[in-house]
Amino acid sequence: MKLISRRSFLAAGAATLSAAALPRFANAQSAMALSAATRVLDVDGRAATVFGLEGSSGQGLVLDPGQRFRVDLANRLDVPTLIHWHGQIPPNEQDGVPDVPRPMLQPGETRSYDYEPLPGTYWMHAHIPLQEMNLLAAALIVRSAEDVKADRQEVVMFLHDFSFKTPEEVMQEITGGHGGGHDMSAMGGQSDPGASMDHSGMKMDMSSMQGMAVDLNDYDWDAYLTNDRTLSDPQIVRVEKGGRIKLRVINGASATVFWIDTGELSARLVAVDGHAVQPLEGKRFGVAMGQRLDLELELAGDGAWPVLALREGAKERTGLILATPGATIQKVPALGDADTPAFDIELSQEQRLRATDNLPPRAAQRTQMVMLGGSMQPYLWTIDGKVWGEHKPIVATTGERVEIMFHNMSMMGHPMHLHGHVFQVVEINGKRFEGARRDTVYVPPMGMVTVALDAGEAARWMLHCHHMPHLQTGMMTEFSVSA
Repeated sequence: MKLISRRSFLAAGAATLSAAALPRFANAQSAMALSAATRVLDVDGRAATVFGLEGSSGQGLVLDPGQRFRVDLANRLDVPTLIHWHGQIPPNEQDGVPDVPRPMLQPGETRSYDYEPLPGTYWMHAHIPLQEMNLLAAALIVRSAEDVKADRQEVVMFLHDFSFKTPEEVMQEITGGHGGGHDMSAMGGQSDPGASMDHSGMKMDMSSMQGMAVDLNDYDWDAYLTNDRTLSDPQIVRVEKGGRIKLRVINGASATVFWIDTGELSARLVAVDGHAVQPLEGKRFGVAMGQRLDLELELAGDGAWPVLALREGAKERTGLILATPGATIQKVPALGDADTPAFDIELSQEQRLRATDNLPPRAAQRTQMVMLGGSMQPYLWTIDGKVWGEHKPIVATTGERVEIMFHNMSMMGHPMHLHGHVFQVVEINGKRFEGARRDTVYVPPMGMVTVALDAGEAARWMLHCHHMPHLQTGMMTEFSVSA
């Protein structure tokens, strides 16, 4: 087969985000159509009806450099919903949290959005845990001028965990039949907290973890998906011989931490959560729920290269295969030979990350300790000993430099996501440094992570764990900013 030149290849593909056949829009002034709707997947030979977010050319959206986020969101489902633009900073009324401040979108209703987006790798999902568990999520890519100029192919790797059971049935199993806590579909209302537990008085240091079991995974899903497919029928992404790849990894899973393994390919981690970091070389990179990674890969000659997502603490894996035309593609089993390691308690990868654009140096004007607690029995997860509805907001004033220390007093890790802000990781387990800029930070069992930020728009901004069963049981508070 005759190979075209790299430039011709990229021109022909218009720098396609081939992983999800995502749409591009040349006219920056026109509104993009986006629909929350049902769709049918083939999961290991079985049909599964799930939710999705469909643009004009498939799941997800792609914006060109300088293009505004102008979207008409239509609800084609038979239930109310609302979509959160994860990591973006729209005006608060467009943030997509039910009743904070706007109500959910009713079946058949359409709502318009318009704001200036941040460039980078982002995603969008229902801010209703059971709907996100039913795959109501997709990639949201905002390309930069550098992306357009770069001589490389862009590939999206959107990860999810999947069950043939309904999300309600999954929650029944996880909670041992206790119903899963709160009705989080009305997140702005004061839902009944039920039987809450106050963990604020717990005291435990790192040495007390010796011999204690860390709870890595609280549910065994039926399948683990990359771009809606398992390794029984993975996506084959056609690439050019000797080409360069920008791999945009999005962990949209409900409850699964992954290691991204590039196998024979060396990679450079160049951005996390849409924000550039000083390049970090390696072949294995961790990504928690809600987080994103941008990896640069260089291909040597012809061949086929699996890029896998390995489930933390288990053998299950998913992934896609980069392959030059005509390359022989070997079957990749869905189970590895050994359990993948857990994230380490010291977050060694996170400690090595350095932002290319630090927060301006300022002393913190407000500091807040946030205690993360909970247990598997009963299955209940809290912030400062409280569940949503009886929570006490974290307060700040617009423009203040704020530091939030997350102190995890539980035996599970918690990916903590803050709406409406970009923060910088500045301390892990007492070690101070200028780390990555993020919107979602993983706090390991019994670990402490401090982030710094400048308080933004005066509004109620959600702060919550991005483990969906944890969120469903009420693990959310708010960052209340006043003028």
